[in-house]
Amino acid sequence: MQLNTLAPKTKKESHPKVGRGGKRGKTSGKGGKGQTARAGHHIRPEVRDRIKKLPKLRGHGKNRSRTVRTNRIDAAVVNLAALEAAFKAGEVVSPAALLAKGLVRRAKGRAPEVKILGMGTLTKALTIRGCVLSATALAAVLAVGGTNND
Repeated sequence: MQLNTLAPKTKKESHPKVGRGGKRGKTSGKGGKGQTARAGHHIRPEVRDRIKKLPKLRGHGKNRSRTVRTNRIDAAVVNLAALEAAFKAGEVVSPAALLAKGLVRRAKGRAPEVKILGMGTLTKALTIRGCVLSATALAAVLAVGGTNND
């Protein structure tokens, strides 16, 4: 018997190497830094109880479903200059008409809420329905003989 002829009876058990990219990255299953990264660590029970009492979500009040409107559609903004270019005198300006002329886009499959702002000048009398107007836009529409039928 010689040393170069010896072989183990059982196959060597291999453990997956961690911390080299792949599925076990960053802390490689060792947790975070500091106290939790050290061997034999444990958080004292009274500290753990204090941590559990901290609120997880902040800034939304007691009932998040009531305070945060996730299905809200922001108003599409259209300026008077765009209305001047797209509409003829006497036409009706509505969210559907603005959608048809390509001035606003669909929001969640339907015509969005529209707010008309006073940028630009208006020389045609237009009838505005179903849109919110800023104070300057309303003044400009009424000054040229238009109407606002909300």
